Amino acid sequence: MTETPLPDTLSGLLGLGGFGIAGELLAGILASAIVGTFMLLNTALAGPWAKRKITAAFTDRISVNRIGPAGIGTIVVDAVRLLSKELIIPEDADRPAYDIAPLVLASSALLGFAVIPMGNGIQVADPEIGLAYVFAVASIASLGLVMAGYASNNKYSFLGGLRAVAQNLAYEIPLVLTGASVVIFAGSLRMSEIVAAQSGTLFSLGPISVPAWFAFVNPFAFALFFVANLAEVGRNPFDIPEAPTEIVAGYQTEYSSVYFVLFYLGEFIHIFLGGAIIATLFLGGPAGPVLPGIVWFTIKIWAVFFFTQWARSAVPRVRIDQLIQIGWKGMLVLSFANLVLTAVIVGVIA
Repeated sequence: MTETPLPDTLSGLLGLGGFGIAGELLAGILASAIVGTFMLLNTALAGPWAKRKITAAFTDRISVNRIGPAGIGTIVVDAVRLLSKELIIPEDADRPAYDIAPLVLASSALLGFAVIPMGNGIQVADPEIGLAYVFAVASIASLGLVMAGYASNNKYSFLGGLRAVAQNLAYEIPLVLTGASVVIFAGSLRMSEIVAAQSGTLFSLGPISVPAWFAFVNPFAFALFFVANLAEVGRNPFDIPEAPTEIVAGYQTEYSSVYFVLFYLGEFIHIFLGGAIIATLFLGGPAGPVLPGIVWFTIKIWAVFFFTQWARSAVPRVRIDQLIQIGWKGMLVLSFANLVLTAVIVGVIA
């Protein structure tokens, strides 16, 4: 990709180039605000409304339909309802850890979008270690989950926090190793170069051309990454940290009002970040015919979101011991095998 980064584009449009570092800082803040607002709007649409509509369609029920066309006004109603509730803080909560945890969870995902190429020059930054940066900031969420579980002074919350850490450790290593296999193919950690490496054609069948997306080049790695991502974002069958039949609501049991909203927001932002990483690593990023790149990027991340909601409705939850065994004895071994095989294949071809 050769598009000019979004801060540089804004700097040129607004004439900020003559203000030196201050102009660059302002352009970066504006670019971050645009990307952040775009993703927050997607999250607002997904959480209170689309999630209910998709789940109702899968389970043959009637979903929200009273407020606005197709019930879309539920987004505003839910926001007002949740934010206006009383903020109840447990008497023996460990503050400020209790207060910081929801912010850590939500902000860690938003930081990841800074290096995601969304098409048409919509990318805040494009560092050489872009993929490593995304994995690093996304993993900060684990800290927020531990803080929430511990600081709530609730045994169910604490158990949920411990389960979340055990799960993230078990599946983040396969996630990173599978991402490393993509880096071997692309020859770079830079997100724009990973997208550019998928710009060719893998093969053609008459008038139909199959793009060289890494999902087609290495479907095994794509499947591994998809499953590991489900575990990272806590969707079935890997929603053990929030298992309502066992630990009430897990690490977020003692949170209400705006704090609960931040946890809910963080959960869905992480789902979309996972979708953005999958789209970038395996689905050609914003690439696609006819439509602008940002439209294709949005379609791809929503496709991942749709799949997570299908899993939530259709796939039964596994036990915590089964979850850990799948991660350490299954996913880890398969991800190492995929990494070695990819290195051998690329080495032979090169």
